[in-house]
Amino acid sequence: MEPNRLASESSPYLLQHAYNPVKWYPWCDEALKKAKDENKPIFLSVGYSACHWCHVMAHESFENVEIAQVMNENFVNIKVDREERPDIDDIYQKVCQLTTGSGGWPLSVFLTPDQRPFYVGTYFPPLDSYGRPGFGSVIRQLAQAWKEKPYDVEAAAENFVSSLKKTESITLPSKLEKSILDEAAVNLLSIGDPTNGGFGHAPKFPNAANLSFMLRYSKLCGISKFQEFVLKTLTKMANGGIYDQIGGGFHRYSTDSRWLVPHFEKMLYDNALLPIVYAEAYQITKDMKYLEVVNNTLGYILREMTSPEGGFYSAQDADSEGEEGKYYVWKKSDVQKILGADSDVFCLYYDVTDGGNFEGHTILNNSINLSSAAFHFGKTEHEIKEVLERCKTKLLEERKKRVPPGRDEKILVSWNSLMISGFLRGYRVTQNEDFLAAAEKCISFIEQKMVKDGELLHTYKDRHAKLRAYLDDYAYFVNALVDYFEIKPSKKYLDLATYYANYLLEHFWDENEKGFFFTADNHEKLIIRTKNIYDLSLPSGNSVASGALLRLYHITQDKRYLDASLKVMESLSTMAAENPFGFGQLLNVIYTYLKKPTEITLINSTNKQLCSYLEKKFLPEAILVGIQNKDTLKELQHLPFFAGKEFLDDKTRVYVCKDFTCSLPLETISDVEKLL
Repeated sequence: MEPNRLASESSPYLLQHAYNPVKWYPWCDEALKKAKDENKPIFLSVGYSACHWCHVMAHESFENVEIAQVMNENFVNIKVDREERPDIDDIYQKVCQLTTGSGGWPLSVFLTPDQRPFYVGTYFPPLDSYGRPGFGSVIRQLAQAWKEKPYDVEAAAENFVSSLKKTESITLPSKLEKSILDEAAVNLLSIGDPTNGGFGHAPKFPNAANLSFMLRYSKLCGISKFQEFVLKTLTKMANGGIYDQIGGGFHRYSTDSRWLVPHFEKMLYDNALLPIVYAEAYQITKDMKYLEVVNNTLGYILREMTSPEGGFYSAQDADSEGEEGKYYVWKKSDVQKILGADSDVFCLYYDVTDGGNFEGHTILNNSINLSSAAFHFGKTEHEIKEVLERCKTKLLEERKKRVPPGRDEKILVSWNSLMISGFLRGYRVTQNEDFLAAAEKCISFIEQKMVKDGELLHTYKDRHAKLRAYLDDYAYFVNALVDYFEIKPSKKYLDLATYYANYLLEHFWDENEKGFFFTADNHEKLIIRTKNIYDLSLPSGNSVASGALLRLYHITQDKRYLDASLKVMESLSTMAAENPFGFGQLLNVIYTYLKKPTEITLINSTNKQLCSYLEKKFLPEAILVGIQNKDTLKELQHLPFFAGKEFLDDKTRVYVCKDFTCSLPLETISDVEKLL
């Protein structure tokens, strides 16, 4: 079959459709002009490479010659990778949610030639079934309506656009007070699952930012039930099938309430965000189980998701060889054959049974604790742990022989920036130099490969970067640069952070509504310039920008950063208190602002015990900067954060500043502890 216009694209998702009988276009001027010139409606299909139902709809409908013929005759058909064009996805997802009450992928939208939606849905089966209209019926009816009922189509399009514009006026400014955090924490706990942890019922998503907020609130108010809920959630997830027990890393979400049966795709952003909250749990409890999750998740990224150039790939599919989860599940007989005498311990610990727990196979999950297994087999906990580690190594090697899931190898500045922050937090608690090196290499990769004329480009694949970057790219990258500056302070990285922060303020700021647009003022003009305010699977660019700017203000004392940060917090704080599930990251920023950041400067790291104490202490409101040599301190001395601090001799000294008042240099853990 002849390829369509997607064959020249770099997106793995678009390339998956390059040989469909549908005459697909990417989103481009040629396609939009064709729709206008021929007065044809646009069919817009949005998805991503690791999306299971996208693959299903493609196989059922887009590979169907009869359906494709109707599409080609009546529509200009455009295929969009939502990870490449989150701006387009954001607009039409909002339309879908307004219309149907929910959204998701594949997203199926019918547009007028000037891009206004008049009919929207998600997955359609090829024929009418399960109460859903069949895609074949839908396209025939809409093609007929376009020709015979143009006034109805126009009315629907006008109604959609009008409703969409109303959703963008979202500011309900309020004063920032502790009561916001009180209300949010109580509301969040009320939707928590007290038995299995997490929020709501199946399907269950990890929601890392909400868990981090509850840890902060527990520290703030001294009420343990918030922290206990988070620790229960993290433990249940780490023991469940949502966590890859032998390879590390988290799958996208759990299809049940117990975290047992995941949707098996793995996304880069989940595996960037979750190590941070597990690191925080380790800092609070010193429980090695949480540190193992940090190590194993970041180890998985280094092993399977890191490009030779230093960027991080986007995702791994749920399916391999046409079956969801096939790569990850086990038959008991195969486990026994591979592990031999050790299999009894492994099968008991990871709930491997003859009947299995997933279509005759077993999704590994930790069903008992080490002490119970040790008692059962008459061994010590250390001996059991050694057996399990040996087994996991063998099974991982065996699994590598299987056909792996497809990997989406495009590299996004936004998700890579989250991963940089994840590696840096992992380095804080483990001192694993590989984690720091991965973060350094990725920053260098972005600067060398994904910047053009001083502006970030959003996506990179096959040695080519393209598309102007979005709010998330800039906000997440500024945040990652500040994270890196705290660990490896130098003027170079602070200058980079302030450069991109200034770009944010110049090109994304909305002076009327007091927040950041998702696209810059020099971006392609779409039907509306949206704002993304909700912290869901990904934290919103507004929340992350607010937090990064708040920290930059404390380092530089540039008041523009504080003003913008405050305006974002104030405009969204009422909504965050009432609907905290969608504002976890923003609540973390509000917490930091209300607590007032503690500025900690660590001069010289010769006292390893003191340094380790600070790195492994839960200090979520702290800006902790470690200075290793006199030259670095001299380079930064002009900044208020470092003024008056000096190398005196070979000793390690700690300065703790709060509310513009600094301590004398402190040399012992007990002295530092008193101040903190």
